[in-house]
Amino acid sequence: MSLDAFLHDLHFDIDKIQPPDWEVDWEDAPLAYKLYRDLPVVPLSPEVPLTLEGRKAPLEPDLREIGHFLWYVFGLSQFCQSGFALDSTKQAVGPMQSYRRFVPSGGALYPNELYVYLKIEDVPAGVYHYDVAHHRLVLLREGDFDSYLARALGNRCDVSACFGTVFVSTMFWKNFFKYNNFAYRLQGLDAGVLIGQLLEVAKRFGFASGVYFGFLDRAVNHLLGLSEREESVYAVVPLSVKPGITWFADGNDGVGTVFATELCRELTAVRNDHYVRSVRVLECPMLIRMNEAALLESMETFRQPGGEKKVTYEGQAVTMPRVHRLPYDLASVCRKRYSPGTDFVLGKVSLLQLATLLKEATASFSYRNDLDGAQEKPESRVSLYSCLYGVEGIPDGAYHYDSDAHALWWIRPGDQRPWLQQGMSLHNVNLFQVPVCLHVAGDRDHLKSALGYRGYRIQQMEAGMLVQRLLLAASAIGMGGHPLLGFDTSLCDEIYKIAPQEKTSLIQIPVGHYRFPPRLAGSLHG
Repeated sequence: MSLDAFLHDLHFDIDKIQPPDWEVDWEDAPLAYKLYRDLPVVPLSPEVPLTLEGRKAPLEPDLREIGHFLWYVFGLSQFCQSGFALDSTKQAVGPMQSYRRFVPSGGALYPNELYVYLKIEDVPAGVYHYDVAHHRLVLLREGDFDSYLARALGNRCDVSACFGTVFVSTMFWKNFFKYNNFAYRLQGLDAGVLIGQLLEVAKRFGFASGVYFGFLDRAVNHLLGLSEREESVYAVVPLSVKPGITWFADGNDGVGTVFATELCRELTAVRNDHYVRSVRVLECPMLIRMNEAALLESMETFRQPGGEKKVTYEGQAVTMPRVHRLPYDLASVCRKRYSPGTDFVLGKVSLLQLATLLKEATASFSYRNDLDGAQEKPESRVSLYSCLYGVEGIPDGAYHYDSDAHALWWIRPGDQRPWLQQGMSLHNVNLFQVPVCLHVAGDRDHLKSALGYRGYRIQQMEAGMLVQRLLLAASAIGMGGHPLLGFDTSLCDEIYKIAPQEKTSLIQIPVGHYRFPPRLAGSLHG
């Protein structure tokens, strides 16, 4: 199968990319976190703060601060035991138990891992893995890698002015074991949700950040000691507390083109032993092919794609009430965030609540990144559409949200829930109980014309970043959101009339009120 056909079928004909006889081997499932063995470890403080309000930006972060930061980004936050799981014959097989984090993940599999390059007084300078299971750092490689990392980022970042750099990676097997080739779509979205959370937490800790989607992959993976047939870094996020740092220089420092292979020769290869629990780890050839096609050998091949293709509508627009940014304690909102699934209940949603949800999500989505560079008001590459039912003051129908004008453009009148429900491949959400069904949309070519196959995973990450902002905003106004990929993309594109505009729906997020299910849940913090 060609890579172009694979990406098309990922969105429009999933059955073509899945083996017909695929069965999930739950007995040999991998852990949801990576465990390194026989390496030096640095324990992190379990006494995390219960609020992130009123914090002062540190002059220089210490280990305690870094530990709290990592826990709010990706730590184990809750143990849950709920109801009974069902097997393929719809028979109850026992209570379902899971460890949760503050970010959602498809099937709670968490395919991503966090690594940090730290330069703080409390620990040796070097590259660490965040061991989620034990809330500690594992030292992978000791040393000062400022020059190496700066060149891996195309000499565009003043790494020496950063106290740390976070690497967001994806382990292919962690959700390939369940979803097979469909995992490729999930992995980018999961990485984006995690980056979205990272950026929101960084704001509360007073850390300035910039997201680099373009970097020399093999050089960065070599620094971390990753095997690219198992795992690869998707994004690099330097952190700083110094004002005036240069985030996205032009990279032209007179040293000529830097190639990943040349950079890798500067460091001895490391292959650290790690444990994933699965005895039989299968090859995932399409995921590996897609990853290899997306790799950058030099930064000369990385381009800025520009903003999303503008869509214009003629007709009626609903002007939303003016609202201010929503002040909330991120820690409290994270603890309350819940994916309702079958627990949605139809309740009233006011025009003010909807306006607040849309405004907060899109306003908080603005972030510093190497695709936009130094642009002050760049055009977003993803946008929001919604099907509304029973929202006070707004006729039922399908709408496009114009974030610049803070208005809804009416696309199609009437209750769209029957069509949306019909388009569900797995009826794990009753959309007739949902007043607001959102869709994040983007260019149909997945940025491929500008960024090649790397554009696809970047688009999925940006969609995931917007999803996390939507979920946090929904939680802050007392509602829940449930991200879904099991929907008919072509049907939704028809509802919004966006296919002729070369746009497509990337992910579906029902938002509404919900009842709490019968479950036991305990917070995991000191």
